[in-house]
Amino acid sequence: MAEAERKSVVAIGDLSFEEALAELEAIVKGLEGGQQKLEEAIGAYERGTALRRHCEARLAAAEARVQAIVEKEDGGLGLRPAE
Repeated sequence: MAEAERKSVVAIGDLSFEEALAELEAIVKGLEGGQQKLEEAIGAYERGTALRRHCEARLAAAEARVQAIVEKEDGGLGLRPAE
């Protein structure tokens, strides 16, 4: 199975942010090339949309984790208490 075909069967939720972003970039490049058949382009666009949402969710989760880290009075790091 070709790398591109393998990626198309991998569940998006199983991809790391970096893997999803790399696949999304490959899809964009393929769509910009304009060499795909219409049905392939539509499928790629749909997967690309799902990958974009996945990346946005991963970024939001990472941002929430970073914002939860606070510096303690002794200079150490800790988590902000849940509100």
